Formats: sequence, structure tokens, C-alpha cells
Amino acid sequence: MPDRAALLALDARRSVPSRQLGEPGPDAATLHRMLTSAVRVPDHGKRVPFRFLKIAGDARHTLGDFLAERSRQRDPHAGEAVFEKDRQRFSHAPLVIVVVVSPRPDPKVPEQEQLMTAGCVCFALLQAAQALGFGAQWLTAWMAFDPVVQAHLGLTEGEGIAGFIHIGTPKAEVPERERPSVATLLQDWTGQ
Repeated sequence: MPDRAALLALDARRSVPSRQLGEPGPDAATLHRMLTSAVRVPDHGKRVPFRFLKIAGDARHTLGDFLAERSRQRDPHAGEAVFEKDRQRFSHAPLVIVVVVSPRPDPKVPEQEQLMTAGCVCFALLQAAQALGFGAQWLTAWMAFDPVVQAHLGLTEGEGIAGFIHIGTPKAEVPERERPSVATLLQDWTGQ
């Protein structure tokens, strides 16, 4: 018997902008439950090419101060509004989970597959947060790819950031947005 409730949950998924996420965030047990679901992703060779960093409380503001300073180093002429935006990036949602890509060398499992596994973890975490009544948003921006920020967060050589997953309680209803048409995306391949 098909599980229509599961399909409806997938169909109802939407991102809640991090600026619209507030308290309360998930407690430790709820976060553990979310992550338990999030790790159930396709993982060729069982390489587990990911790990998590939890950023909550004052650590969010400490990271924001670092990002503002790093932004200023990258482009001193960007302007105070840009630096302040970077300072505030992690201050809205009560919890941010950094999904770190940790590829494991394996001749049978290309790094690209391992990166996709970490991406699946990000998406599964969004789904788990929503299933438990929270809102979430998957973000990257320049700081996900900046080696100085990565080092500040304790990433090791070869690691990267698949995403910053902002989690909290939605402050407002998020409207549905237009979705792509499957009919225009699906093509038959006939081998000719």
C-alpha cells in the first residue's frame, strides 16, 4: 500500500528563509532524531563522507563577527552594509548545522559521488526538520567556499562545506513558489 502521507510531506517541503526562523530551536534529543534521519542517504561503499558542526547560542554571533572581518579582508571597499549582513548571517535561526563534506579516498567511489551523498544529507535534514515542525533553509554563500573560513571552522585538508542548514521555528507562513514542470523536464531516450 503506497504511503501517501510521505509523498504529501515531500510535496509540502519548502525553505523558510533564515531571517524568518526564530526560537525555539530543536533541543538536543530532537536534533539527534533529525540527524538520525538525515544520515539515511545513498552512500556508495558506506564511506560516510560527511560530518556535522553544530553552531548555536553565542557561537553564532562569534562566527558572525569573524565573517564580517573576513568579508572586510576580502573586499575592504564593499561597504558597511555588506559587512553587517555577513555579521548577521548566523544570528537569526537558533541553530545552524554545518554539513561538512569529508571525502574518503576510494578507487571505486569517486569524490563526486561522495559530494552528492553529503548533498543528500543536507536535503534529508531539511525534510527531517520540517517533519518535526521546524523550518529550515540550506545556504552556502561565499563563506562555504572560503579556505580561511573553512580553517576557522576546523575543516581539514580535502574537506569542504556542503551547506549551512539553518533550523528554527518559522515566524510566518512561507508561501508556495512556482515549481518546475516535470512534463517539460522528462524526455524519452530511445537509444537512436
